[in-house]
Amino acid sequence: MLNIGWFSTGRGEGSRGLLNFVQKRLAETGANARISFAFSNRARGEAEGSDEYFALVDGYGIPLITHSSTEFRKQTGGRFSDHREEFDQQVMDKLAEQDADICVLAGYMLIVGGKMCRQYPLLNLHPALPDGPTGTWQEVVWELIETGATTTGAMVHLATEEVDRGPVVSYVTVPITGPIFDHLWESLKCKDLDEIKKTEGGDFALFRAIRREQYRREPYLLFETLRAVSQGEIQVAEGQVLDASGMPLSKSMPSGLCLDAQIAEAMLEDPAKS
Repeated sequence: MLNIGWFSTGRGEGSRGLLNFVQKRLAETGANARISFAFSNRARGEAEGSDEYFALVDGYGIPLITHSSTEFRKQTGGRFSDHREEFDQQVMDKLAEQDADICVLAGYMLIVGGKMCRQYPLLNLHPALPDGPTGTWQEVVWELIETGATTTGAMVHLATEEVDRGPVVSYVTVPITGPIFDHLWESLKCKDLDEIKKTEGGDFALFRAIRREQYRREPYLLFETLRAVSQGEIQVAEGQVLDASGMPLSKSMPSGLCLDAQIAEAMLEDPAKS
C-alpha cells in the first residue's frame, strides 16, 4: 500500500476539488494507495475556505495536521523567507509520527525549503510542459499567449530548491490550436497584449480557454501519476525519479512519463470531463 501525504493550504474550491477527485478515484479504481494524512499551513478557524477544506478532510477520515504559517510569521517577525527552514523544521517535527512513502503539494501556498525537499519525496503539480514556462499558472498562460504556443500541458515533478525545475515524473500534453482555439488566436491579431492584460486580464477569452484545457486534465495527471508509482511503473527515491528497472527515468524518458493515453481514456469514461 502506497501511503500518500497530502500538503495543501486548503484555500478554496480548487483545493477541495483536487482532494475530492483523487480520493474518489482511489476508491473507484481500487488503487493500491491511500492518503495517510493531510497537512495544512492554516489552523482551524483561521479562514472560511480552509475550514471548508478541513471539513472535507474530516469527512474522509483522513488525519489532519496543521501548523499556521500566519501565526509563525507573527511570532518571528521579519520576512518569512528568512525563517523558512525554521518553519519547515517545525512542520517536520509535527509529522514525525506520520507514515508517507510519497507526498503531494496540492495547492500548498508556501515554497518548501531544501531540508524538507530532501526529507520527503514531494510531488508538485505545475501547469506547463517540462520545457515550458515557470511561475504561477497566470504567468504561464500569458507567456503561452505571448509566444504564440501551439501546445501546452501540465507536469508532475519532484519539488527541489529550484522552483518548478525539479526532476520530471510525468506530464500530459494539451493542444491549444484547432476548432476551439483558432478563432480566439485570430482575435488577438492587431491587438496590443499589454492593453488586453490591463483591460480584460483573466477574462480574456483565449486566456480562459487555455487555462480551462489545462485545468480539466490536471487532476487526472496527478491521480495517474500516483497510480503509476503505486504499481511500480516509476519510483521516487533519494531525490531521483527511476523507471521500473531502477534506472534514472531521465535516461529512458528525458521528459518524464507521458500519460496522454491514460488520461484521454479516463476522461472518455467520465461524462462530466469528456
